[in-house]
Amino acid sequence: MSDDAPPLPPGRVVELAERGRAFVRELPGPAGAPTLLLLHGLTASADLNWFQSFDALGGDFGVVAVEHRGYGRGLPSGRRFSLEECADDAVATADALGLRRFVPVGYSMGGAVAQLVWRRHRTRVAGLVLCATSRVFLATARERVMWLGLPAWTAVVRRAPALGRARVGAALLSRFEGSRWRDWARTELRRAHPAHMLGAAHALGRFSSVAWIGGVDVPTAVVVTTRDVLVPPARQYALAAAIPGASVHEVDADHGAPVGDPDRFVPALLAACRAVTEEPVASSEKT
Repeated sequence: MSDDAPPLPPGRVVELAERGRAFVRELPGPAGAPTLLLLHGLTASADLNWFQSFDALGGDFGVVAVEHRGYGRGLPSGRRFSLEECADDAVATADALGLRRFVPVGYSMGGAVAQLVWRRHRTRVAGLVLCATSRVFLATARERVMWLGLPAWTAVVRRAPALGRARVGAALLSRFEGSRWRDWARTELRRAHPAHMLGAAHALGRFSSVAWIGGVDVPTAVVVTTRDVLVPPARQYALAAAIPGASVHEVDADHGAPVGDPDRFVPALLAACRAVTEEPVASSEKT
């Protein structure tokens, strides 16, 4: 690890049956502790999304951070980004690591993936932690118009990736102004082609769990970023209200909280993870 990168947990490549090779970061946590499966957001790699949170989570839990298909060191991207495929990739990673049950912890787009992990692989999920996310990501006319323009913008970026790199992820990179880790963050952002991120945004626009999220039957915590303009807090609260018994953990910060405001975000995240694992669960049992 270079001097200009933050401290990160050990990483390794694992073979996923019939899928390819995936990169994961792992912290073992205390003996017998539940395992958290961390699922990152739209413009961030796993490292960018969670680097401020790893140590705190690893004190109480086993931690596995995965990269979505086409991101960072993740599995190769297909022709069309699929949130459902990301959910299946996450469970395939758990299979490769011998994890029978686990707690998906998803941020923003990763929260949609976490919801799909529960829907598609219910017996594997011991609890859910959903951060800065929603049941649906297109709700206004302006959002729908922007979404309809994504395929054309994606086609442009495929031909001119430098143009895309100047725009896609710029907000996240701005969080590192003045930081010794700015060059590291820029390198992490460049691991995913900007056209792939735009394809992921288009897939996120198609996502809706409204019809089925009320059936969630595992302990669930929702971390609400109360000054969020990308995923409005009202939608985050609506997600929590739709899930029976879900606890709410507020963070007085915007959508960049994991990077820009870790002193507020990390304690709320830790409290949310503890809330869904208070009862003994077999989330780190081996197959």
